[in-house]
Amino acid sequence: MTDGLAEELREVAPPVRPGAPRRDVRARKPGILHGPWEQVRKFLRVAVLAGLDALGVFVAIWTALEVKVFFLVGSDIGGSFQQAQGVASLAVLVTLLLFARSQLYADRARRPGFATVVSSLVQVTLVILVYALAEGEEYASYYIFWGTLTFALIYVSALRWAFEYVSGMILRAAGYRRRAVLVGTGAQVEAVAHALSDQHSGVDPVGFVSLTPQPANGLRDFGPLDDLEQHFDDIDEVLLTDPSFPQDQAVALVERCHRHGVRVRVAPSTMEILMGRIEFVPGQTLPLFEVKPPVFEGVDFLLKRSFDLVVSALLVLFLSPLLVLIALAVKLTSRGPVLYRSMRPGIGGAPFGCLKFRTMEADADTRQAELEDRNELGGALFKIRDDPRITRVGRLLRRFSLDELPQLFNVLRGQMSLVGPRPLPERDYERLSDWHRKRYLVLPGITGLWQVSGRSELDFDELVRLDFLYLERWSVFLDLSILLKTIPAVLRSRGAW
Repeated sequence: MTDGLAEELREVAPPVRPGAPRRDVRARKPGILHGPWEQVRKFLRVAVLAGLDALGVFVAIWTALEVKVFFLVGSDIGGSFQQAQGVASLAVLVTLLLFARSQLYADRARRPGFATVVSSLVQVTLVILVYALAEGEEYASYYIFWGTLTFALIYVSALRWAFEYVSGMILRAAGYRRRAVLVGTGAQVEAVAHALSDQHSGVDPVGFVSLTPQPANGLRDFGPLDDLEQHFDDIDEVLLTDPSFPQDQAVALVERCHRHGVRVRVAPSTMEILMGRIEFVPGQTLPLFEVKPPVFEGVDFLLKRSFDLVVSALLVLFLSPLLVLIALAVKLTSRGPVLYRSMRPGIGGAPFGCLKFRTMEADADTRQAELEDRNELGGALFKIRDDPRITRVGRLLRRFSLDELPQLFNVLRGQMSLVGPRPLPERDYERLSDWHRKRYLVLPGITGLWQVSGRSELDFDELVRLDFLYLERWSVFLDLSILLKTIPAVLRSRGAW
């Protein structure tokens, strides 16, 4: 019986090359940044990040106390600093523990982003508040808690962004990128390779294995899937790009990769994205699950609309001097109105007047037909890198997306949201496929995953998939994250034309 069981196990177990090392996925691959240096690098990463987080929390408490003192008796930086020293130790300790639990000190490839930082700081605030109340502390107001949280969101996020930026520059200068092999079918390999072409992705596609004939894409062909194991010493991870990849081959490939310490990542399929919205329907002969439409309703709608109203009103107030200056620049440098009202389909396809600062000559709409053959984007979008209709001031406004600022008034009127799928002109809307129109189930947005993921450098199908991903994964924290990421994306002006 034992011999029979052993024989069965030998039949189902994947073959192992003679002399191939038996390793675990947790085992690190050798190299200049691994081996004995790996522990040093890990220690430095954790130490620096923890130090920055502790600094951010302490300065947040100090700032909150100083603001309170300033409005009561005037500035007392020394006194508020000493007071902050007395209360910061517990807050810093809880922050470090909760951040560690949330994997915020993990390596760059696995470290979560801003949304996790926000949720963790909210948890820290709640823990400290509960502890203070349990200790019998009494407060005339709870300003110190929400004030500290507000400043902590700013300081901790800014310090972490600086760390990511500087450490990323150092790693790129040292030539360190995760070497990946793309495995799937030709079209999917092509799409993922294009998405990873951004130098900020941190992933270097060094080759591919295609189950179908693969067009030339500049990547090295690693040959058939069975020979991939020969290249494991030269790569860091394998990316499964095709959601329809044969399951038996996928299971065998994952097992082989893990035995050699190679990480495996999978691009999500449409069904995997939709699984977040399934609802069990009881009372059926066959158990069924209904896929609910991705609309914002109930508490979700209230949260999102409240967030839009508060933030857009504050932005209009804060940016009003800039809005006046832009309006004067547009009026004084070209003929025509200051604002351009572009009729665009909104929620449910109902048209609305999308406001923008005018960036083109007054007769731009009538001249578009003669420029159709110069369109540089595929699908429904119309874009020309050097559009002759754009004014000098308009080119500057477009480069930094300042022409979109009047849409804050569309948000206040309930026609748009701060974050959501971008509204398309009528000309582009009429060219959409049916599957594209799912993005019109919610309010269009001023910014979205398009703007922080490549803007005009991505083709239209990729942009629509980003909209779908946003609809499935929405949260207030995701909106906050996209808004903050829009700022560096705009300043880099990458893909803006």
